[in-house]
Amino acid sequence: MASDLETKAQEAFIDDHFELALDLYSQAIQLNPKNAELYADRAQANIKLNNLTEDVTDANKAIELDPSMSKAYLRKTTACMKLEEYQTAKAALETGAILAPGELRFSKLIKECEERIAATKQMLKEETTNSVPAKEVEPVKNAAVQWLWHEFYQKPEKVVVTVFAKGIPRECVKVDYGEQILSVSIEAPGKDAYHFQPRLFRKLIPEKCRYDVLLTKIEIRLAKAEPIHWTSLEFSREVAVPQRVNVSSVSANQSPVYPSSKLKRVGWDKIEAQVKKEEKDERLDGDAALNKFSRDIYQDADEDTRRAMQKSFVESNGTVLSTNWKEVGAQVERSPPDGMEVKKWEY
Repeated sequence: MASDLETKAQEAFIDDHFELALDLYSQAIQLNPKNAELYADRAQANIKLNNLTEDVTDANKAIELDPSMSKAYLRKTTACMKLEEYQTAKAALETGAILAPGELRFSKLIKECEERIAATKQMLKEETTNSVPAKEVEPVKNAAVQWLWHEFYQKPEKVVVTVFAKGIPRECVKVDYGEQILSVSIEAPGKDAYHFQPRLFRKLIPEKCRYDVLLTKIEIRLAKAEPIHWTSLEFSREVAVPQRVNVSSVSANQSPVYPSSKLKRVGWDKIEAQVKKEEKDERLDGDAALNKFSRDIYQDADEDTRRAMQKSFVESNGTVLSTNWKEVGAQVERSPPDGMEVKKWEY
């Protein structure tokens, strides 16, 4: 089964399907974790995908399982050259050249490494020559700040912290990872010690974290435990932590809305006033209209008018209604409607 996966991985690699090849090699390694060839071939796939630190890890594993495998040293060299780790690359090449004396690539790459190492040393020498002698300037407290600083950027799955410092040997750099702690210590000759140990914004997966020491910087890749955007590198209680949005949840400050049964606040005072207005403005017919008209006049009338209305209505047996007291002060003449006659009630 592992051999079948290896064959398919090789075919995918030839067809430039490097991600597929990487996945197939990983499956084969799970089935046969002691096969040095699989690690060396997966290292080559990592180089194509620019996974440089992963390439170095696989190459080292292949060398551990089979120290005589010359191509594993070439795999390691390729990544170290891109990472600007020329001393490490040269050491790997020298071992590989002994194992494969007829391989011209080793001697060619060793020469290239030596040229780059010399260029790096010359650059550092020029910087030292052109700098102001220490005795001519006042010593600076916390000198680490003068030659080191850091910044970071992130992706959904990782945070990359870059500490800028030129020409720092790898052996002078120590990086440790905790669950939510990053510890960076740099102790270089002629420089004040640099220590950076922040409590991070969120938690990490320490075993997946990596770092590289390059010519001008230390690059640290932190594996996030959660795919959440970090609003800052360091933890702060004042910084709100972004949460995943749950569309099914309801805000604590909002009540669920049910369109078919939403309660409405009823203004009963307004409704009562409206009803009274409608009753007042209602158009009545016949006797109802006449009675309403008489009642309204009586309510707003003065004393004489009210007496006139009462006297005229009673004495005329309901056939006359007058508001003029001077006219009805004497006996009120009965005035029945047409076709009717007045009769005296007998008790």
